[in-house]
Amino acid sequence: MSTLFATTVTNAKPRESDYKLSDGGGLYLLVRSNGAKLWRLNYRYLEKYRTMAFGAWPDVSLADARGRRDEVRRLLAAGIDPSHQQKIDAARARVEENDTFKTVALEWIAKQEREGLAEITLSKIRWLLDKTYPKIGNRPIAKITAQEVLATLRAVEATGRYESARRMRSVLSRIFRYAVATTRAERDPASDLRGALTVPKAKHLAAITTAKGAGEIMRAIQGYTGHAVTLFALRLSAHLFVRPGELRQAEWAEFDFDRSIWEIPAEKMKMRRPHRVPLSTQVTDLFEQLWELTGTGRYCFPSFRSGARPMSENTVNAALRALGFSQEQMTAHGFRAMAATLLNETGRFNPDAIERQLAHMENNGVRRAYTRGEYWDERVIMMQFWSNELERLRDGAKVLKPNFGRR
Repeated sequence: MSTLFATTVTNAKPRESDYKLSDGGGLYLLVRSNGAKLWRLNYRYLEKYRTMAFGAWPDVSLADARGRRDEVRRLLAAGIDPSHQQKIDAARARVEENDTFKTVALEWIAKQEREGLAEITLSKIRWLLDKTYPKIGNRPIAKITAQEVLATLRAVEATGRYESARRMRSVLSRIFRYAVATTRAERDPASDLRGALTVPKAKHLAAITTAKGAGEIMRAIQGYTGHAVTLFALRLSAHLFVRPGELRQAEWAEFDFDRSIWEIPAEKMKMRRPHRVPLSTQVTDLFEQLWELTGTGRYCFPSFRSGARPMSENTVNAALRALGFSQEQMTAHGFRAMAATLLNETGRFNPDAIERQLAHMENNGVRRAYTRGEYWDERVIMMQFWSNELERLRDGAKVLKPNFGRR
């Protein structure tokens, strides 16, 4: 039974020698001759008597000391040595203090690099995380609350970057889940915030999706008077309709012109799956011409400043602006929508073959299991048809010569 009162502890005075004030259940206050008041607990484990220190009064109150005594009793009842558990808890606390959010985030990024995540995706992730470090970077990841994460996301939302905030929540969730998997955290607080953020309005990339419009843009491209390598990038964007990043990072070593195939490695693909692109005769001819300009280097479309880097991601879009197509009319990514729309409208090709050529991943897992076929033979025919169709649409009227000067 407890015998001490808060006033008793407060009024306890030092004596010539140390003495104890018992509170029952093995808990006592050791009053030192120097005036220090220390909480101690005597207990027995495996027939051995031991003593635990709970800290000094008033930092540890009488109520706190009793709470710790009760916890020791629970551990003993479960067959656990409280002193050993105390050492484990202290070691875990030290590890938690070192396992900050930034430390775990950098470790997770390194793992993504080893697993081949595209550099452009890693750059976007690093950009998002740089905005979180000032707020939670130095916090032990196991102690970060949903409220702290929300405050971090709200700071991004306040700048009007709703999509960035949404992506940041997703990245944070992946890092917290990694911390859980590596025993540095108990749960993912970011998962509690689904539905808490402003949903950005759907923003579709501008694209020309009519036959008439396709003919107009192909005629405009034929009349382009800017840099020769940019002209090839424009024409091949239309014929190949791969993602802009996949085209500008194309390397000569990835092409087998004898078999008319472009093999894009998984690390360059959005879905992390290798992708094959059949080359039409027109496309092969365009690459043969491009070889004369850039064939001695690594990249088909090298940067204008350094052959060690690929063309800038803005080059094709800038060329479209120079041709008079506004950002609301057409983008480099829009060539994909143009091809998908017009190919589907012909009714000649299996929609799954078109989707496979676009390197889209089927969201439905069951359907994906039944559509794993490459549709290769149909895609070879389709890509040749598309190149022929682009030429037919282009030749439907006189070639346009823009008056925008060289870019």
